[in-house]
Amino acid sequence: MMYKFDEDQLLFKKNWKGIGYLICGSILLMFGVFSLGRYVKFESLEEYEKELIVLNLQAEKNKFGKEKLVEELKRLNIKFPYIVMAQSIIETGHWKSKIFKENHNLFGMKQANVRINTASGTQHNHAYYETWMESIYDYAFYQCRYLGGIRTEAEYYAYLGSSYAEAPNYISAIKSTIEKEKLKDLFK
Repeated sequence: MMYKFDEDQLLFKKNWKGIGYLICGSILLMFGVFSLGRYVKFESLEEYEKELIVLNLQAEKNKFGKEKLVEELKRLNIKFPYIVMAQSIIETGHWKSKIFKENHNLFGMKQANVRINTASGTQHNHAYYETWMESIYDYAFYQCRYLGGIRTEAEYYAYLGSSYAEAPNYISAIKSTIEKEKLKDLFK
């Protein structure tokens, strides 16, 4: 009942409790009908159609995007994620290189032989991953193995310059990319 008669004042007053129940009940009914319809629709599909839906959902989850990369770097608590993001941009040419597109390799990594890794093998002389996220997991393992004692940005750059980079201007390219792309802002 939306209105309740007040016999003392001889007028109708809004019954807020009744309105709340009505709104909640309507929402629950709509959600229930929606869910039932989706379930019935899914159950009426052929088995191969269900498998296609699952495969499409997995493909969508594995689809690469800059925002997803930022989210994953944060989730994995990667050290100096803006530097790692700049490495990814440089190593893949803004995620357009053959190594990235075919190998799902975000960092130009070679397949590791002496540490745990997520690579499925080697292709085009670089590590090959089933998904781009496995490339990030591999970089996280790399950080754990070799960069565990590094505490400052300067130490990180020094390590990359001496042990990771092949190009002599690698560190200046990273710093320039961080500045130009405003990468630090993505991780605040």
